[in-house]
Amino acid sequence: MKQLTKAEEEVMQLLWKLEKANVAALVDEFPDPKPAYNTVSTIIRILEDKGFVSHEKVGKGHVYFPLVKKEAYSNQRINKLVDGYFQGSFKSMVSFFMKNNDISLSDLEDILQKIKNEKE
Repeated sequence: MKQLTKAEEEVMQLLWKLEKANVAALVDEFPDPKPAYNTVSTIIRILEDKGFVSHEKVGKGHVYFPLVKKEAYSNQRINKLVDGYFQGSFKSMVSFFMKNNDISLSDLEDILQKIKNEKE
């Protein structure tokens, strides 16, 4: 799966949230200052070329929808982060975040409980 630029990822986040949208609806979802319509239109076409997005024709316009699930992309990005910065060790990553981001013991216990529940 290809990696997205920051701008592409921002558009994808909005599209995952909306599920289907035309360019104008995507622009409306951005916080102020909003990007230009043409900028978002260009990014959406790039996302189509990369295989992340497709469209259906509705009237004279297009409605876009994601082809890649958010979970699949998130999983790929997390694995790349862990491989690149923590030598593939999730244990090292959790340890790093506990030391540097003040994760409490109760937060860690909650995370462990969620992992346990997912496995069951």
